[in-house]
Amino acid sequence: MDLDLTGKHALVCGASEGIGRATAHELALLGADVTVLARRQDTLREVVDALPRPYPTQRHGWIAVDMDDTAALKAKVEALVATDPVQILINNSAGPPGGPAHRADTEAYLAAFRRHLIGGQVMLQAVLGGMKTAGYGRLVNVISTSVKEPIANLGVSNTVRGAVASWAKTLASELAPFGITVNNVLPGFTETGRLASLIAANAQTSGKSEDAIAQAMLAGVPAGRFGRPEETAAAIAFLCSPAAAYINGVNLPVDGGRTRSL
Repeated sequence: MDLDLTGKHALVCGASEGIGRATAHELALLGADVTVLARRQDTLREVVDALPRPYPTQRHGWIAVDMDDTAALKAKVEALVATDPVQILINNSAGPPGGPAHRADTEAYLAAFRRHLIGGQVMLQAVLGGMKTAGYGRLVNVISTSVKEPIANLGVSNTVRGAVASWAKTLASELAPFGITVNNVLPGFTETGRLASLIAANAQTSGKSEDAIAQAMLAGVPAGRFGRPEETAAAIAFLCSPAAAYINGVNLPVDGGRTRSL
């Protein structure tokens, strides 16, 4: 199986922690040069220092930018690809706050749309030329199982994640002739800061303990446990590899069997 990413350059967003950081690690293990992107500059330096370098020619770097600042995001990614074209883009960022859809204000929807879809579009347009030139491209969006089954009390997230999934499905058809695949990975309940914050918020709203909230979540997971970031990262890394060249336009749940739909 050809998993070799030597000579490929990956841009991994939301890489300061959780699934993004684990994905950067897995891609580096497969030989890719990795640029990590997130807001916290000091943390990104630590991430880069910890990335594996199984090949002496590998070069890793970082971009500190807020994905909510579309103009800055565009400028920094364009500056990166001007000297170092990107063949792999991992579109990943923190999800919107929880709450029912009908109570969310307009700005909550606009902010989530700007971060998850507009940010992805800006980055894709910046890296697309390099992908076409290489005849090799991988765009993987890290979204949510809510694109198959909406998750209670995540109204804004459910809505915007669905938009990203449809955007990706459209791109998969448009870009396939150039050797570029576009896929979505759908993490289930995964041990990240995002999960911890959702459990805490639900506990505060319901008056139940955080342990009770966590156990209620696990009751719907056939595997009986929360996922680990590196498990989702492994699926992402495979989709970025040459071995996955004929996998295009799919939503891949990594959720321990929690999603009941196909």
